[in-house]
Amino acid sequence: MKTTFQSNSRLELADQYVRFTNKNVFLTGKAGTGKTTFLKNVKAKSPKRIVIVAPTGVAAINAGGVTIHSFFQLSFGPNIPDNKPAERRISNEKIKAIKAIDLLVIDEISMVRADVLDAIDEVLRRYRNRSLPFGGVQLLMIGDLHQLSPVIKEDEWDLLRPYYQSVYFFESKALAQSQFITIELTHIFRQADEQFINLLNKVRDKKLDAESTRLLNSRYIPNFQYPDDEKYITLTSHNRAAANINAIKLGELKGKTYTFTAEITDDFPESMYPNELNLELKVGAQVMFVKNDSNLEKRYFNGKLGEITDIDEELIWVKCPNEKEQIIVSRVSWDNIKYILDDSKTMQEHTIGTFSQFPIKTAWAITIHKSQGLTFDRAIIDAASSFAHGQVYVALSRCKTFEGLVLSTPITSESVKSDNTIAVFDQEAEKQDLSDLALLEAKKRTQGDWILDLFDFKFVKIGLHYLHQNLEPIQDQFASSTFENIAIILENYNTEIDTIIEKFRRQLESLISQTDLPEENEELQERIKKGSVYIANKLQESVYNILKNIDLACDNKETRNNIAKLWEQSLKNTFEKLMLLKSNQQGFDSTVYLTTKANISLDFETEKTRLFKAQKTSETSGSSTDLFNQLRVWRDSVANDKNIEKYMVLAQKALQSLADEMPRNKADLAKISGLGKIKVQQFGDEILDIINEFCETNGIETNNIIRENKPVKKALVKGSTHEMSFNYFKEGKTITEIAEIRNLSASTIEGHLGEFVKKGLLEVSDIMDAQKIKIIREFMLENPDLKGSALKEALGADYSYGEIRLVGASINAD
Repeated sequence: MKTTFQSNSRLELADQYVRFTNKNVFLTGKAGTGKTTFLKNVKAKSPKRIVIVAPTGVAAINAGGVTIHSFFQLSFGPNIPDNKPAERRISNEKIKAIKAIDLLVIDEISMVRADVLDAIDEVLRRYRNRSLPFGGVQLLMIGDLHQLSPVIKEDEWDLLRPYYQSVYFFESKALAQSQFITIELTHIFRQADEQFINLLNKVRDKKLDAESTRLLNSRYIPNFQYPDDEKYITLTSHNRAAANINAIKLGELKGKTYTFTAEITDDFPESMYPNELNLELKVGAQVMFVKNDSNLEKRYFNGKLGEITDIDEELIWVKCPNEKEQIIVSRVSWDNIKYILDDSKTMQEHTIGTFSQFPIKTAWAITIHKSQGLTFDRAIIDAASSFAHGQVYVALSRCKTFEGLVLSTPITSESVKSDNTIAVFDQEAEKQDLSDLALLEAKKRTQGDWILDLFDFKFVKIGLHYLHQNLEPIQDQFASSTFENIAIILENYNTEIDTIIEKFRRQLESLISQTDLPEENEELQERIKKGSVYIANKLQESVYNILKNIDLACDNKETRNNIAKLWEQSLKNTFEKLMLLKSNQQGFDSTVYLTTKANISLDFETEKTRLFKAQKTSETSGSSTDLFNQLRVWRDSVANDKNIEKYMVLAQKALQSLADEMPRNKADLAKISGLGKIKVQQFGDEILDIINEFCETNGIETNNIIRENKPVKKALVKGSTHEMSFNYFKEGKTITEIAEIRNLSASTIEGHLGEFVKKGLLEVSDIMDAQKIKIIREFMLENPDLKGSALKEALGADYSYGEIRLVGASINAD
């Protein structure tokens, strides 16, 4: 590679690429160079939304992630590029998680086939951006090609051979389009012996010469018997050999065999079990810890060896070499997780199943494959029959020291399997430019992409157009204001935002192309500040504030739900863009931008909850200026009481007609489309009460709509009409009689008389039953915030609007 870095520089370089660019990174390095530690740091510190996957269940559990196949719902067979299988169903919850990913970490990438990586690309493109490799998601691929390679059957490779030169991940067609960068960590933390490190490097690079082979085989000790105060573990090529050694050793021990069955809850597939389902142990057994200690003491770690000294039903005592105190071991739990977006500001790991077992297993021997990622002080290695590329290197590199290594069979050149494809890949990686200038250019491109994305309104525009397009043919099923407001929003967007945004983006592109890093370009930053403020204000006032208050009430549940989904998506697109613009009104900052993007999902859910509560409060309280809402609240309440569909009481169009025409008597009420004689008889009085109360409150004395061929009545002034009702009442006529004489509803007459109660010229007890007065009065005094429809609904059907107004007038008179 063109520039040489020290170990800390390589780690810093990788960190800079992962945190501050969108470039795909292959992080590799010899065993013990800190790849796992780097992943933990990225997970803890990165502002990006991260998902971690791995090719096997155990690798996924160890990395704190999930398996590739479960997360992306891939088939286990070969994924042939020209013959895509039927799309497997992915849950809405998982789709949300896929759409939210900023960084996809693939651990143990050396074991991932090229066709699997292309299948991941297909899923990400499907749910994100079809025009970009991996849907625009950044990849961090971690692993060592010189360790374990992908597993594939010969007949499966025959199917894939026409499409790929080799099975390795770097042959992926999608990855080739992304021009990923390879960063190799070179400083080894696991071994300190330079001679041993050099020897391991020769094994890894398949460059064992005669002297290196002689030195390596100096650790060949036939029939080796280790002393009692030292613990060795045997690493073998095959499962059967390891199982036989453990079974023989356990059987040789005297005493009781204890069997501990794992406790499994919910979803935890057998392929992901991190330990034995039925764990057989004896006092004196050599065991290995298979999990890191989560307690503060950190008494054990994954790969630590010891010997069981005592066992009971709940605890196991383990003595480790060179340690005075025994470790008291209890059951621990492993989690099977999935990624979801919920009430958190980051991608959330949701536990879907647990596996509880003691974190130890018999460990006189394990396979080389299962030893990957572990570290041992002492190991006996039987790798002469290794069958896969990288096995010998994995086995040898598990040991901390050369002296802790014992070969049960000599290592020959035939034992060290080589693969020329990897050698060619390494040579190409050496040619990559890892200079400071290359990093600067990557940062510059990435910051430019993020800035242009900040002012990309494509999804806002599409969402609004799609909502308008789908609502237009069914607009008569909603309130008249619904489609009108959507049309206004679209017009506002087209004239106030869309006309300027492309011109503004071209200005930004010109400034981004300058030599400076965008974040350090003062002229660019000034344009971003001004543009963010101006466009955010336009988006807020002309689009978002109207959109968030759209009335979506509709009698047809399916229609409402369909439009509501489009509305919510459009609202979300607009909200997210608005929040990003507001976060950059002091200038563009990469960390702020990424953090805001990570937080937006929660922020929108909070905003949506607030909007729904506000809408519900507005509807249930009944706006004094919105007759349609009051009628709808009444209609919904009746439907709920009768346990029938809302449209069976009154259709949406009928409610709109009532609000528009405001009929004041049953004769006019019957002329409203959707109200026949039966409904007028059933609900006429209640409807007229609501309309008359609304008209009284707002000083409306006649119908808003003058019907054709209908004599126009001369409007009476408020004083004269109230006095007329009052005079009839003083003559001894009842409210019902006055209503018939005047062709008004009883509730209206009660409202007229209430004016005289308020002035102290009439006692409410002269009009109403004393018991009713007492109940209404006490309730109103205890609930002073309840008004209008909400008050009527709370009191119930036994009390009319007119009676409530009369008692209210008497309270005011007091």
